[in-house]
Amino acid sequence: MKHITFYLDFISPYAYLAFDAMPGALMGLSYSVTYKPVLLGSLLAHHGQLGPAEIPAKRDWTYRQVLWLAQQQGLALHMPALHPFNPLSLLRLAVATDPNGHPNRYVCETLFRHVWQGGADAADTGRLNALVQQLKPERDVADASVKAQLKTHGDDAIGQGVFGVPAYVVDGKVFWGLDALPMLRAFMEGAPWFDGPDWGGVSDIPAGIRRR
Repeated sequence: MKHITFYLDFISPYAYLAFDAMPGALMGLSYSVTYKPVLLGSLLAHHGQLGPAEIPAKRDWTYRQVLWLAQQQGLALHMPALHPFNPLSLLRLAVATDPNGHPNRYVCETLFRHVWQGGADAADTGRLNALVQQLKPERDVADASVKAQLKTHGDDAIGQGVFGVPAYVVDGKVFWGLDALPMLRAFMEGAPWFDGPDWGGVSDIPAGIRRR
């Protein structure tokens, strides 16, 4: 049985779409999943990237695309009142629900729906307090151990080569994005391509130009 580490941030509509789509995409396979919340902003900063919502033209396209993808997927998705927003409270709440900082699927689904269904302000204090009452975390979200675990999740992700969310790590291989789910399935089914030269060979291609 394969084990998937699923790196996610509730700020990402693509992570929400992938979270919903994964069970169907991997139906019939034997696997387990560990959900690890990470701060997408920290991953982007480490790799010197801007998020899609930080580039005006790309922001509009991103929102249009995820709304279209959601209706294709049959998933309710409403843009929150403000986006992007600071997701730290949601990430820490997710981490605080489990001693190892690994929220279960119910917790993740609840937090995704909080952001992506209803069109309300995801960072509203009253709504966040209601979430705490609903999920009843084992630790205070402001506890130092919670903050440390969230940082460790991010450090682990960076150490494995994760640069964005959603990302799925299996047997040391990183798969990124909603559209990587078919590729992830092929790997888990043992497709021989992944043992060939193409997977690792791309790292040896020299860059012809660098802009920074």
